[in-house]
Amino acid sequence: MEATGKLPLMTDFEQDDRLKEECGVLGVYTPDQEAARVAFFGMFALQHRGQESAGLAVSDGVRVRMHKDMGLVNQVFNPEVLATLPGHMAIGHTRYSTTGASVLRNAQPIFCQSLVGEIGVAHNGNLINARELRIEMELEGEHFDSTSDTEIIARILVRHMPEGPEKAVAEVMRRCRGAYSVTVLTPKLLLGFRDPYGIRPLTAGRRGDGYMIASETCAFGPVGGTPEHELEPGEMVIIDAEGMRFAMGVEPERKAMCLFEFIYFARPDSVMYGTPLYSARERMGENLALEHPVEADIVVPVPDSGIPAALGYSRVSGIPFREGMMKSRYIHRTFIQPDQSMREMGVRMKLTPLEDHLRGQRVVLVDDSIVRGTTTKQIVKLMFDCGAKEVHVRITAPPIKFPCFYGIDMASKGELAAARMTMEQLTEYLGATSLGYLSIPGAVKAVGKGEDHFCLACFSGNYPLSVPADLTKHAFDDPPAVGEFAAISHGQLRLIES
Repeated sequence: MEATGKLPLMTDFEQDDRLKEECGVLGVYTPDQEAARVAFFGMFALQHRGQESAGLAVSDGVRVRMHKDMGLVNQVFNPEVLATLPGHMAIGHTRYSTTGASVLRNAQPIFCQSLVGEIGVAHNGNLINARELRIEMELEGEHFDSTSDTEIIARILVRHMPEGPEKAVAEVMRRCRGAYSVTVLTPKLLLGFRDPYGIRPLTAGRRGDGYMIASETCAFGPVGGTPEHELEPGEMVIIDAEGMRFAMGVEPERKAMCLFEFIYFARPDSVMYGTPLYSARERMGENLALEHPVEADIVVPVPDSGIPAALGYSRVSGIPFREGMMKSRYIHRTFIQPDQSMREMGVRMKLTPLEDHLRGQRVVLVDDSIVRGTTTKQIVKLMFDCGAKEVHVRITAPPIKFPCFYGIDMASKGELAAARMTMEQLTEYLGATSLGYLSIPGAVKAVGKGEDHFCLACFSGNYPLSVPADLTKHAFDDPPAVGEFAAISHGQLRLIES
């Protein structure tokens, strides 16, 4: 396994309070030896789901070769690297760490040896019983090379893959609790599966005479693929020389897709639950206008995620849509650290206001979410500094009051603005003229499914499956001794004996 390149430094003005993407997974089966190249371009479509590291595992039918490193897809791979990865099957991964430190040993895919040959495993999500499983498996003699919960999934698969992929996946689902959409590569087959709650997305489809698996449907089009089947909770897809087939690993617990996939995380050109996300976000804006009307002159989105909802708000309210700021496409990662004066500019490094659009206007400012509130506060100030008369903040996500344990790197409850402030206090803190959040029913209705189809834990505190109260992103940096684990289940504390 090779590792080259450097991780660019993330500048201080990027370390704001935006929600961090989880990970993106991809699988490709091609009739030729170009799987690595196809997967490389498919991974670009999933770059929004993780920018810390990227990796590819490729099989030529005999062995699995791998390359991964810290950085963006185009920083980790080049033509020379891709030429060292011949094969007709591949899995790819773009990572933002939600369990385990952001270091190369935790980059994915995870590589393991097994009785069926070399195995690569890539995972989007978060195991909530990872520490318990790791302790159990270490007591059984298992050795771990990383601090990522993905390696736990990989080690369970390695143990049971000689019994067949169906048995191996069923054993993962029996032992692992949490969110996991996973792709697996062996010398002979490509495998994908989704946890029994379906918290994170995964779709299978075709590409010419071959096949594809991806976190989002937006990854299919750029490489000539066609999405065909969104995996059900607890379902797996197996792809080999005989074709593509589906099987259930376990009966699903319930459907609990993360609602934030629809609000913010997934690309607007993706489709989930049969719903085009751009249209769903427009409807969120429409519902927001019905729930929180206001007299104003223009509706302004926070680019880019606020644009569909702002269009919907404008359509229902009759208030003209107008861009009020432009987003820099190139302030992302850089080797150059800003000095103190530049750090103080904060949001101005990424958003350039259109002052002539804002001056003297009563503005409806539409965005997808508020986490700590610091970024929204800066944007509101920017509006007023440019001469806006009023700034009415409208948010398409319901108030975020509880942390996520299923694959979103979110602030702790004490840092969440909506958890520590009343609506009046938060409005004052933001410096806004008024503040309105879309309700949970309003957001769910926009997607076209009932509340029982979603995980709403970060809004309601009702977690679909219990989570350790002391669970952290760096769960294995200082693993606990075997003992007691406090857990939260539907907002209540209880005790689990390990």
